This record gives sequence, structure tokens and C-alpha cells, in this order.
Amino acid sequence: MAPQPFAEPALTGLRDSLAGEAITPDDAGYDEARALFNAMIDRRPSVIVQCESAADVATAIRFGRDHDLELAVRGGGHGVAGAATTDGGLVIDLRRMHAVAVDPDARTARVGGGATMSDLDRATQPYSLATTGGRASTTGLGGFTLGGGSGWLERKFGLACDNLVAVDLVTADGAEVHASEEENPELFWALHGGGGNFGVATSLTLRLHPLPAMSVAFLFFPAARGAEVLPVYRDLLESAPDGMGGGFICLTGPPEDFMPEHLVGRAVALALVTYAGTEPELRKAAAPLLGLGHEAEVLMELPYAELQCMIDDPPGLRNYWSAEYLTALPDPAVDVFCARTDSMIVPSNSQHILFPMGGAMSRGDPGWPLPWRTAEWVLHPFGIWEDPADDERGRRWVHDARADVMPWSIGQVYLNFIGDEGRERVVAGFGAENYRRLAAVKAAYDPDNVFRRNHNIKPD
Repeated sequence: MAPQPFAEPALTGLRDSLAGEAITPDDAGYDEARALFNAMIDRRPSVIVQCESAADVATAIRFGRDHDLELAVRGGGHGVAGAATTDGGLVIDLRRMHAVAVDPDARTARVGGGATMSDLDRATQPYSLATTGGRASTTGLGGFTLGGGSGWLERKFGLACDNLVAVDLVTADGAEVHASEEENPELFWALHGGGGNFGVATSLTLRLHPLPAMSVAFLFFPAARGAEVLPVYRDLLESAPDGMGGGFICLTGPPEDFMPEHLVGRAVALALVTYAGTEPELRKAAAPLLGLGHEAEVLMELPYAELQCMIDDPPGLRNYWSAEYLTALPDPAVDVFCARTDSMIVPSNSQHILFPMGGAMSRGDPGWPLPWRTAEWVLHPFGIWEDPADDERGRRWVHDARADVMPWSIGQVYLNFIGDEGRERVVAGFGAENYRRLAAVKAAYDPDNVFRRNHNIKPD
């Protein structure tokens, strides 16, 4: 759908009513403003409203509805399916609303709806406080948290939404609503995984935890040794303390000083260990891995905010990813995981990932609409490449990687890890009973399904 032109008085009225800006296709900066992290997404909205306040958000919603425009909400713009934009519609761009206010005594942070992980982590770092954030510093905090929020610290502190204290949002009729355990509790329940279905989150209050030290180990092996190393990694993480996390990742050897020349540009296996503690504590806890004879190493104590940006991928590449949540990781699953590395696009930025679950995440409130949190492992084929000619091959690799592990799949999935995979996957992400309850909340706050550019919950 082509961008829709507006009568000049309507557009002038919109601009005059905003503290922020309204950008249309004729304006300088339009192409920059509409670009998303995933270069496979190329959509042209009619107007992008760069909001600076909740009042701007309400104005944008009313304008979009008055002109029958599809609405999309943009925080970080990382979602693989490109739900943060729309062809011919209106984008509510929250990126200017990125302030973070930390209360070190209460151990909370009030965060603007357009803030990124980096905004939060760098604000809390001076107080040696943190909460679970995404694994990329440029991820938008709002969509991440409201979708559940899986990150390096989830085994220690639970999912991001487990640490959600309150949310302020603007609903489909332009009303400002506060949700917490005490106020609008049913809406608050729905925001623990239900995403942006119920309104535009303009601020979130999160619980923080002391984190005096953080350490990480990157241990690189030739990909051919993956089937030898992964069982050791599995056994270590399945019995690890809550403070230990990480991921087992097959990827292209990066051109860094620490990487041996014969591994640069070739498939390698990375045993990544994160540890909420000091470097000596990490070395002791990860001793079984450290004795396997890795060929490259990065092992250090560092600020959590620095860990969060260590494996950031650049924007502007082509992305396609998915996930399967697993009951277990037996040796046959190890074998099919390692064999699938052979068809991964190399060299590229693609990553074939297994994340360990468990710890505080698995002990979180079982009432939230997050049935996948009981899984033991997560397969996350994370396809990233540059050449459009690789699109079909990259998508096929992701689908094949999922198919490999179906014998161990729980059938439920963290929706932030996938794109548009159909209604059945959405229902599976919440669980059927939870979905029915979410649909009732949706009907109360968005009966016309205005906020449908997401993993959509249809009003009951």
C-alpha cells in the first residue's frame, strides 16, 4: 500500500498538536526514520510520529484512527517480522522517550517506552544494580519486557516481566492507564507476555537487583569439535548455580586478534558462559569447559552494560530467525544440532544457538501467560546475512533447524524470538487457556483491534 497523502490542514493540525514531530515521505530524514534493524523489511508508512510524551502518543492514535490508518508502534525496531512499521499507515515512534530514572534506595528504574537495553543498563551500572535485559544493547526495552524478556540474567533474576512493577500505557481510545498489581490487575497480568496488544507503553517501572560483579568467558573451538564439547557444556549448565548462564553458539569465526587465522571466516563452536560474580569464581565454576583445549579465549570480569553490547550485530543486514523450546537435550539432539551447522551460511553473521533455561526463570510465577518458561533448553537458529540471493537458503536453514529438534519440542514458544508464523504459533506462545483470558482483556482495552501489528490477540 502506497503512502497516503493528507490534506495540508490535517497534517498541519497534527504537527501543531505535537511536542515531537510528524515525518511524511516528502520530508528529509524519512528514509532514515522508517528503516528497521532487519534490512529485509522495506515498508513506507504515510506518517511517522516521533513522540516525546504520552500526550503525543494519544494524539497520534486519534489521528491514525480518524484517518483510518493502520497503526504500528516502534520502540527498538528489532522484531524480525517488521511489526514496528506499516505500509501506508502511521508509525508511533517512541525513540525520543528514552529517559531512565533510577531509585537506588527502592531498587527500581522508571524507563521511557522508547528506551533501549543500553539506556537502562548504563543508567543502573553506577549503582551496581541491574535487571534482566536482552542480549543486544539496541533492543527496545518495551517490546522486550512486555513479551516476556529473556536475557543473560534470567537464571539469576527471572525474566524481565518477572521484574515488572508497573506500566503506563495509552489505550486505543487515547486514554492514559496505569497497570500494577493494585491498579488494573487483569491488564497487568496480560502485560506479562501479551506484548503491545493492549496499548502503547509509555513508561515501565522495573525491579532492580544488586550485581556487584559480572564475568564472561568466550571459548572457541573448531566446529568439528562441537559434538564433543556440547555434552560437557550441557552437563555443566544443567547443574550450574543460578548465577551461571550463557549459550552454545555455532557461528563464523570473527576477524579479531584473539582468533587464530585458520578459524577466521570458518564455522566455529563457541561455549559462552556468563557469571554473576568475579572472574576467579567463573574460572572455578567453568573448569570442566576450560580443560577441553579451546583454541581461542576471551575471559574477563566486566561491567554488565559492556557485556550487553559485546555481541551486537550491526543494523542493515537481512534477518530471519525462529525458536523451539525443548524438554531436554539428549545426545541425539546434540548430534542433530551440530550437524545442522554444516548448512548454515558461512561466512555470515548467522548464529546457531542453544540457550540453557532453568534457575529463577523456571521458578517464576506460573500464573503469567508464559508456558514456555518450563523448558530446559531453547534452540534459536538466528539467521543473519548480507546478500539477498541467500534469502531462500537462509530461511530454509532456520526451518530445517527447527524440524531437527521437533522430537523434543514442548510446542510452546517465546514470541519475541520468532516472526510471523501464524495464529497457531501465537496461541502456543501463550497457551490456549491463557489466550482466551488475554482475548477478554484485549476486548476491554482494544475492542477494535487497533493494535494488531504484533503477535496479535484478537478481541473476544
